[in-house]
Amino acid sequence: MLRVAYPATLPPELLRDFPEGVELIPVSEHLDQDLDIDVWIPDPYPTRAMRAWPHLHGVRLVLSLLAGTEWIPTVVGPHVTICNAHGAHNVATAEWTITAILAMLKYIPLYLDIQHSGVWKRRFEASAQYAQITGDARPLYPPVMLEDLSGKTVLLVGYGAIGKEIERMLEPFHVDLIRVARTARTTPTVHPVSELDALLPTADIVVLILPYTAESRWLIDAPQFALMRQGALLVNAARGPIVNTDALVNALRAGKIRAALDVTDPEPLPERHPLWSCPNLFLTPHIGASSPNFAPNALRTAADELRRYMNGEPLHNVVQAAI
Repeated sequence: MLRVAYPATLPPELLRDFPEGVELIPVSEHLDQDLDIDVWIPDPYPTRAMRAWPHLHGVRLVLSLLAGTEWIPTVVGPHVTICNAHGAHNVATAEWTITAILAMLKYIPLYLDIQHSGVWKRRFEASAQYAQITGDARPLYPPVMLEDLSGKTVLLVGYGAIGKEIERMLEPFHVDLIRVARTARTTPTVHPVSELDALLPTADIVVLILPYTAESRWLIDAPQFALMRQGALLVNAARGPIVNTDALVNALRAGKIRAALDVTDPEPLPERHPLWSCPNLFLTPHIGASSPNFAPNALRTAADELRRYMNGEPLHNVVQAAI
């Protein structure tokens, strides 16, 4: 019988879709005994998962509950097959991305602050904020209180499952979409990441939704910020280290760009880190996929992969094949 370890923090009823013929073993981060298992479903919080790993032996397959698996290969080594939760978090992450874009363009952080202050006339601060961040100092009447998403140019950096879901959700807003991925494609048109620098000056909004790899580390650095339009919006729903944090802080403080982040580098973001107090920034603490559907969706994906594994069928979401 296949022995499958899963996080003890998950309610057992969420594993009801798992195939027969497996022994499901709850594993705590405080595991104090060695276990022989075949398949490991790590805790979605890496620090907890890594505490349990030294006690797990015989693992041949890892089924991650996350789309990102960058920490797993260094922990389990090259002789273990690793699958991610491709497709499980598309909707939640895409919805966060659309929400973040609209929140920044509609000045929701400012208006929330105004709500807390209880001073109606502060709404005119939006006009000053608009002029400062965009460089548009024309005398506009009535005063600018928000911006439109419709008609903006969106540079979508990453065109996997989540990127395609973001594209689908952007369709009603009639944006001009430019797609970027690791390699070029023709249907639809997707530019290679090697053309990113040439495309950055054309974008009002830059959305990062690509995997974190050695090649994507600091993909957005000081030279890239310099290429962006005045007041461009950077949205990072991928991984923090794709952006050089020091360069991001400098660009925000200089009023060059604005940003919406669900991920940071370092993460968790320490208290009193400069990002917390940066202007023109909307920041959430890596919650983009954390809806009530997180575990059910991810576990259904894992159950399907496990069923394929047991039947000797090709796995769908392999990110590392065992050597």
